[in-house]
Amino acid sequence: MQDQMLQRRLLTVNEFAVATGLKPKTIRQKIWRRELEHVHIGRNVRLRAALVDELIERGTVPAVEARS
Repeated sequence: MQDQMLQRRLLTVNEFAVATGLKPKTIRQKIWRRELEHVHIGRNVRLRAALVDELIERGTVPAVEARS
């Protein structure tokens, strides 16, 4: 139940920016270019909290074993 609530939690642009370490302006640009999924609630824009983890997973580059 708690996991479902977290997945459905919506963040403001500023909250999302803090969670990702990016500037709010960068988040707004990515929304405008449709690089980030978002939700319109009236004139407000929100992003799913779970999207933070999804971005980290997509952007993670695996380590390479050191050569001997």
